[in-house]
Amino acid sequence: MQAKVFIDGRLAGEIGFEDRLRGDAVDLVAKLRKLGFGRIVLASGDERSVAAAIAGSLSLDAVEARLSPAEKVEVITRERMASKRMGGKVLMVGDGVNDAPALAAADVGIAVGATNLAAAAEAADIVLIRNDLNRIASAIDIARRSRAIAIQSILAGIGLSLVAMIFAGAGFLPPVTGAMLQEVIDVAVILNALRALR
Repeated sequence: MQAKVFIDGRLAGEIGFEDRLRGDAVDLVAKLRKLGFGRIVLASGDERSVAAAIAGSLSLDAVEARLSPAEKVEVITRERMASKRMGGKVLMVGDGVNDAPALAAADVGIAVGATNLAAAAEAADIVLIRNDLNRIASAIDIARRSRAIAIQSILAGIGLSLVAMIFAGAGFLPPVTGAMLQEVIDVAVILNALRALR
């Protein structure tokens, strides 16, 4: 973008502005691909030339530019319809007021940034207050690991309790022993779930 500077009605010079690709954006796209994200789309309010230049440095699947907040929601809605057919979900990453409606419309919204996050943070499911895009991949990795541990703990707890009930119903497990065994199962499941803190 160019801006002209005039002094007393005469052109004194021009100032050039350029959006630069964030250094961590390339790493983020590579990490998202590694995590299994099949489609990555840039939905930007910037001019087409700016968005295309940034997207050209990244291996993206599509670029949408000059979008209003409502048009960003339309992009999210379109992507959700397409991803549902393939059993996927849509994750939106944004950092400002213009992104808030799209963050709310996505299956998962992540607000990232250190400043001006109020509206985006209100609409998002996850808020990363450090302006570091690599934290997005870390958050996804943590969420997946936590979910796997939670499911493992639930299945183990139900499975062990069911086995104990079968033994108790068959008369091999007295009530007091059964109650103590249930407490042991509960503690074991809780300890397993605590692995998510690491």
